[in-house]
Amino acid sequence: MKLTFTKMHGLGNDFIVIDSRVKDVPNLPKVLKRLGDRRFGVGFDQALILKKSKKADFRMDIYNSDGTRVEMCGNGIRCFASYIWSRKLSKKDRLEVETLAGIIKPEKAGSLVKVDMGEPVLEGSLIPTTRSGPILDFQLEIDVNAFIVTCVSMGNPHCVVFVADVDGYPVADHGQLIETNPFFPKRTNVEFIEVKDAKTLKMRVWERGSGETLACGTGACAATVAASLKGLINRSATVLLPGGKLKINWARDNHVYMTGPATEVFTGTVEV
Repeated sequence: MKLTFTKMHGLGNDFIVIDSRVKDVPNLPKVLKRLGDRRFGVGFDQALILKKSKKADFRMDIYNSDGTRVEMCGNGIRCFASYIWSRKLSKKDRLEVETLAGIIKPEKAGSLVKVDMGEPVLEGSLIPTTRSGPILDFQLEIDVNAFIVTCVSMGNPHCVVFVADVDGYPVADHGQLIETNPFFPKRTNVEFIEVKDAKTLKMRVWERGSGETLACGTGACAATVAASLKGLINRSATVLLPGGKLKINWARDNHVYMTGPATEVFTGTVEV
């Protein structure tokens, strides 16, 4: 079977988009795990599967490069919307996209894409963690390490750790420790944040199922919420990531709005 895909990225967080509105891909998780390998396949952080929806304009199924399915991807939803608009699959400037995290609403913002990411979830049992109530400046002890963490769900779980020097921080070592800790029943994404000033955060991210990536949209949203809760910023920030920057605003309606680019790289066909 020949499979056509489109390679895209949002600030270097890269994806393949597969249009499955007409026909599903057999053994999809296994196929994606093989294609996700950067040496023996196409290589990507996540795969975005375009499907029909009965409750929204389209449905987006999201898979990590290890074949596991996840709830939401902020950079992915921008690329997904750009894919739809560039192929004239919808005339709407504001889409409704069904995901496992609910209905997400991307809209055109000039050359960028603005996304209503919905309301952050702060209840620990719903993020989920094994602890009830807000997880704010909680000391998480793992082996000989103690991390001060703040946890937020943006439809998917995030653990935010504030550090003095994010460039020199051992993200790979500590990210993996936190991601797989039993405190997070569904594992977690981990954001390491350096506060540059009251309007700017610098971030590196360890993504659940993908490892360190160049950007994470939901992670930037979670980091902005966490920094706001701690009084480090005033509900909005420019988040600097290795792949570029995102504008995040936790508005007074309690919704988090993310604005950033989406770039198409190439289209290809592979035998699966």
